[in-house]
Amino acid sequence: MEKHPLHLKNPELQTSPEVNRAVVQEERHTGEKMPNDPGERIEAYMDRLENIFLNPDERKRERNLEMFRDKIYDALIIKKENFPDSYFELQKRIARERGQAVEEIPENVREQMMDVAIDDQRASLDAWINYLASDDAVYPAWFKYYAWNQITKLSQFDKERGEFKKRTASTVAPFPDIYREPLAQIADLYERVKDDNKDSEARREFDKKFPVLYAELIQKSLAAQIENKENVSGQWVKYEQGDSEAAEKLYQSLEGKGTGWCTAGHSTAQAQINSGDFYVYYTNDSNGEPTQPRLAIRMNGDNRIGEVRGILPHQGVEPIMQEVLDTKLQEFGGEADAYRKKSADMKMLTALDQKKEQDQPFDKDDLVFLYEINSSIEGFGYQTDPRIAELRQERNVEEDMLTIFECTKDEIAYVPSQITKDTKAYVGQLEPGIFQKLPEGLEHMYTSFPEKKIRRDSIEVGGKSAEQLISELKAAGIQITNNAMRMLLNKKAFIPTKDLEDMTLIRLAVDDLLDFEQDPSTDRIFERAQELGLEICPPDTGPAWRLKYRNQPSGRLFIGMKPITCSDGRSLGRSFVFGLTRTDDGGLWLSNDWADPDGEWFPYDTFAFRLRKPEA
Repeated sequence: MEKHPLHLKNPELQTSPEVNRAVVQEERHTGEKMPNDPGERIEAYMDRLENIFLNPDERKRERNLEMFRDKIYDALIIKKENFPDSYFELQKRIARERGQAVEEIPENVREQMMDVAIDDQRASLDAWINYLASDDAVYPAWFKYYAWNQITKLSQFDKERGEFKKRTASTVAPFPDIYREPLAQIADLYERVKDDNKDSEARREFDKKFPVLYAELIQKSLAAQIENKENVSGQWVKYEQGDSEAAEKLYQSLEGKGTGWCTAGHSTAQAQINSGDFYVYYTNDSNGEPTQPRLAIRMNGDNRIGEVRGILPHQGVEPIMQEVLDTKLQEFGGEADAYRKKSADMKMLTALDQKKEQDQPFDKDDLVFLYEINSSIEGFGYQTDPRIAELRQERNVEEDMLTIFECTKDEIAYVPSQITKDTKAYVGQLEPGIFQKLPEGLEHMYTSFPEKKIRRDSIEVGGKSAEQLISELKAAGIQITNNAMRMLLNKKAFIPTKDLEDMTLIRLAVDDLLDFEQDPSTDRIFERAQELGLEICPPDTGPAWRLKYRNQPSGRLFIGMKPITCSDGRSLGRSFVFGLTRTDDGGLWLSNDWADPDGEWFPYDTFAFRLRKPEA
């Protein structure tokens, strides 16, 4: 058996406790003794990690990640007792350089500074966890493990010195930023060494320490400049799915161009071409030749857009390239709806940025967009567009609320005792019976503004059998998960509402319903909803709402309903509620999730309950 790349890099790994545990587990599962082969032992460990952190079931993957996230934080993030005095001395020096005389930092300020530094470390770790667990990181599992193991030993990249600082228990800086192109190039290099140890140049690079090699490739990527950035003239090139020659041409066209795309790695380019067509827009260089990659559209299967990327930090799209992208997206019809929204959002954000620079006032439509009242602002990069926070920082939120809600200060209630028949907005905590105290039809409800909006939806439910609902869902192109289909066909539990009925749904996140310390089980969530003045939905609410709610943003919602137990299939005996899912590529699903009585939910999970009608 060929040597496993991890064995080449770390010969001691195959006898480590974690690998030994994985081997024991595999032997118990198969009932056979595993040969004492380093490659097979490491592969068993990789399989175990892949099942935990890269599980193809997105829901299981998220739950596994959340289960281990706190342990990862505890192992890797600096403890307050380890903050060095030199960190606070540096802060005092920085303050003095700004003209602030600081002799000593008060204890409460020191605490705040440490909290900020810890939050920054946590955010930088989350970025790596989310990236390596995502479908965009098309590296083999062993490489993800290796990269993670190396990155967590490093501090930030020093661009002036061209190297990483080593991480210790007292390192305050965040973990390194993600440079996707250099990472893909390392993965490509390691694959070449695995396949052909006679490649002496690759072998020399392979033998370098990861931090050194990663730093060198980052420096090259940062040094590469796209020529004539103000020029948008050029052409789109399509690289066809499954064409190995196309993958080679794609890789060569991106080499040394500093796009930041992971596709700049040879093996990554091949993996992405294998999963779908790939389009790149090249602008003309100084010789008038289209050689400068500026936009990429990666397809996932037949005519499904997997991702859109530009060359700004975090792979955002340059505003100057927006029209070129919009024109191309028109070719993809309905499949591009989600990306057209992103394009429109980026145009609007650019317009607001220009208004701010020109000191022009924002009107109601501008503020509704900026505070994401009706939908979140979506971009093409991996992270939230920083302009959103920058624009909000300079606003007076309380004054902006008056414009958004079209009301006076007296018409906004912040505690239940302030609610009157004239209240136009409520921004405050929830208490038992709160929804019956609010004026009927109140549109603006928040537990905190603008992040925690409580949404109200009106729908019609009833008068349709399970078979009719299934037929209408399929006719509308809505997909149904296997367990959701079993729920629909469970004639004992799925009893449709007999007559057509108007209903008001209230959407609440779990952390709106419960305090952080409370048990987030299905039973407790439903009990709390009823305390607040809500009711369990009838079982046909899910499919009826799915048929109506076509413009759902990417994500999932769950129906607060009596769980339905599956009586067949692999989920025999498990209880489920319906869910409404929209995937990143725009696909709509009637889905499901486990809702066993003591099953726990995440704080961000959102449920819809029926608003209890006021007593006559």
